[in-house]
Parts: sequence; structure tokens; C-alpha cells
Amino acid sequence: MEINLSHHWHKIQTFLFPRLEEELGSMTSKHHQLITIIELARVEDFINPRYHRIGRPLEDRKNIAHAYIAKAIYNLPTTASIIERLHSDPKMRQICGWSSKYDIPSESTFSRAFAEFAKTSLATRAHESFIKAQHSTSRFHHVLRDSTPIEAREKSIKKPEKTKKSSQKKRGRPKKDTIAQIDKEQTRLELQITMGLDEMLANLPKACDVGCKKNSKGFIASWKGYKLHIDTADGDLPISAILTSASVHDSQVALPLSQITEQRIIHYYDLMDAAYDSKIIRDYSISKGRVALIDFNHRGPQDTRSFEKHEAERYKARSGAERVNSQLKDNFGGSLIRVKGHAKIMCHLMFGLLALTIDQSLRLLT
Repeated sequence: MEINLSHHWHKIQTFLFPRLEEELGSMTSKHHQLITIIELARVEDFINPRYHRIGRPLEDRKNIAHAYIAKAIYNLPTTASIIERLHSDPKMRQICGWSSKYDIPSESTFSRAFAEFAKTSLATRAHESFIKAQHSTSRFHHVLRDSTPIEAREKSIKKPEKTKKSSQKKRGRPKKDTIAQIDKEQTRLELQITMGLDEMLANLPKACDVGCKKNSKGFIASWKGYKLHIDTADGDLPISAILTSASVHDSQVALPLSQITEQRIIHYYDLMDAAYDSKIIRDYSISKGRVALIDFNHRGPQDTRSFEKHEAERYKARSGAERVNSQLKDNFGGSLIRVKGHAKIMCHLMFGLLALTIDQSLRLLT
């Protein structure tokens, strides 16, 4: 991984930066960051070229994808703001692929292209490709699993009311030598044991709704929108992510997220907070040859479980998950969501997560 990535980084620094500065003049650190991430993301490899014999030809989707990477890096809120920036910053415009400001497509063309990117999971596939190409042969000690609230500007769905069962149970004790039939519905986590990855992902709720979570100060905070679940490896590297409804409990995403991560990297410890305190999740990690360091959700005074001293020391690494969440929201557009719908919001977040992952990978080299 390090030889491959460092080789690319050396070529960018030694050949690409000087060549572009000769053509465009001196550039800022943000310009350099944009050039590097575009070069390493290779989003154009995942855009299907489309040709039409009649009608208006499609604008260059590759350049528009580069512009959305720039939107994440510059932490811009809207499509209109990135178009305005492209008009006023000729260096950014040429880095993205347009030689003249008159070549920049309209806002509606940008929006149609973004809808295509969302439908084809462009940013998610580019992120997966980068992780597999640059980090699949590495050995990581820890994977840190956590979720973060994603507020959305759309109407939340109304959950159907639970209907009471028409058949009432007989009162009193059952007759001797008879077995009382207890109808107990399986939880989503229990059902996931028998499911494949695609089935688990399809079973997770994805509509906008209301969620609540205890914040760092111990107070319950609620929001309307979604919840982004991220697996982060050592060095604050986001490895995989799943977007669900805001009300989905963290534990219900642990197994599918774990399966996605283990297809991309090798690691030895799963670090999770008390929301993931489940025997099913612990047993799954053990079955894969990993150690599950999960904080304990004490459900009563008799529950006195606690970490050993060496486990508590290793568990401190879980703070990396919080750093990735805050980095995504503060510096890569994670809190500037103006699009609506699960697919588009996931696409918006993944452009930011792709840029964050490449940026952090290069930081680890230095």
C-alpha cells in the first residue's frame, strides 16, 4: 500500500504540480489538495460514457464529478455556489476540466448529472476502489464502529401504528402436559444471522424519519433525517459507510457494516460503544477471528461487567471515530446537505468521505 500510494504522491508532487503551475501560475494549498484527490479518486473510471445520435449531447460528466469533489473539499453548500466558484476561480475551473467559463454547464445540467451519480453510487464505488487498491494488503489493529446524525431538509415519513392482535390468549395456567405457545417476533439483528449481505442491506430502513441519541453530555438529542454509520480504521481512515433512517438502532447495522469492511481490509479488533452490546455481535466478531471490544450496556445493578486494564487502554483508540465524524461535517460538506432522498444524500456524503479518505491517507504517509 505505502509503496503504491507514495509512488503516486511522488509523481504528483514532482511532475504534475510543476507542470500545472507553469500553465496556470502559482496555486494555493487547496488547489494542490483538489488536484491530488482528483488524481487518486479516478471517478472517471466509474462513469459510463453515453452517446446519443439525436438531441442535445450530454455535457462531460467527468468534469462535473470533479466539480462535486471540489464542492466537498471547499465545503460549499449548494450546486449554485460551486458553479459561482468555478466562474470566479479559473485555476479551479481548469483543474476540473473546463478551459473557459462559457463551457461550464447550467445548474440544471449539474443536477441531472448528480442524480445519475446518486443512482449509480459513483462516489461509493470510487471510495471502495481506492480502499481496495491502497489499503487491502495492510494489517490494521482496530476498526472503530460508530454512527452520526445527518439532518435533512425533507418531510419525515409517518410510521404506521402497531395493530393489536385480535386473538386473545386464554387466561390462567396452561393445562398439564401442554406447551404454551408464545408468539415472539424476531428482532432484525436475530434475522440478520441467516441473511446475506445484499439481503441485510435491503432490509434496513432508508426513509427520512426522526431519530434520537444521547449526546456527549448525557442529554437526549433528536433530529429529522438519517444516520450515517461508518467503520474507521487506525489512522482515522474511513473504510465503509451505510446510510439508514435516523431511527435505526446502531446495533442493526453492525453485521452488514462489518461484512463490507472485512471484504476491503484485514483487522484484528472491533471497537464499539455500548449501543452495540449484543451477544450476536460479539459472537460474530469472534467467529471471524477478531476480538470484540464493546463497551457494556449495564442493564441493572447486577450487571458488573467491565474492561480489563489492557482492554480499557486499547479501547481509547475509539476516539478516532469521533474525529472522522467531525472532520466529515466540519471540513468536507457533511453538515451542508441541500439535496433530498436517501440516494442523493448518500452520494453527497460519499463525495466528502472519498475526499476525506484520500486526504487522510496522504497525511499518514508524512
